[in-house]
Amino acid sequence: MSLAIFDLDNTLIADDSDFLWGQFLVDRGIVDKAQYEAANAKFYDDYKQGSLDIGEFLNFSLKPLSEHTPRQLFEWREQFIEEIIKPLMLKPAQALIDKHKTKGDTLMVITATNRFVTEPIVKLYGIEHLLATTPEFIDGRYTGNFSGTPCFQAGKVTLLEDWLTSSGETLANSWFYSDSHNDLPLLNRVQNPVAVDPDEKLKAYAEQSNWPIISLRNDHCPTHHFQK
Repeated sequence: MSLAIFDLDNTLIADDSDFLWGQFLVDRGIVDKAQYEAANAKFYDDYKQGSLDIGEFLNFSLKPLSEHTPRQLFEWREQFIEEIIKPLMLKPAQALIDKHKTKGDTLMVITATNRFVTEPIVKLYGIEHLLATTPEFIDGRYTGNFSGTPCFQAGKVTLLEDWLTSSGETLANSWFYSDSHNDLPLLNRVQNPVAVDPDEKLKAYAEQSNWPIISLRNDHCPTHHFQK
């Protein structure tokens, strides 16, 4: 049995849930279109380029959570999952998850996107463990701040190491599937790194490192790498 870790955005789903949640807020008139849409797009571009200031981004992306009641937020999130996310879920991704589950592996998603957005998506895939950036919640309201270490770049490694210590799990024969060069710190820590529909920087690194490169965007779960 091993630990099988998955990135979420553009890995298990065919887009970025963080960016799409921001666009959902814009489209519903929940945030100011002129200001929010441009900033959301810029932060997403920074992420893709590897230059994202995670603290600045979280101050931006978590602020709307502080401006509405949890009840209203959960209603919007349910609409978001049904209308936006479910059509982006990938059958080959579910098949890959199920292969690891059949082996008895421990399944985990590690994502920079905050827990408010990602928790229901991870549950849809039947994955038990989630490490994500955690929005601060005090006295029944989101504050707009975050708690602990942002789950981004080297922060993913920090949060995983804390989880390993508390759970007793190890990285022996571990797997990590990701599309993004931002995840290189964690990809380099596991025994079986796999590039999934990778961005150009990760693709080049994976080719140089002789890592498997797979796609979950077609009708079949790739299996060639899974025979290790």
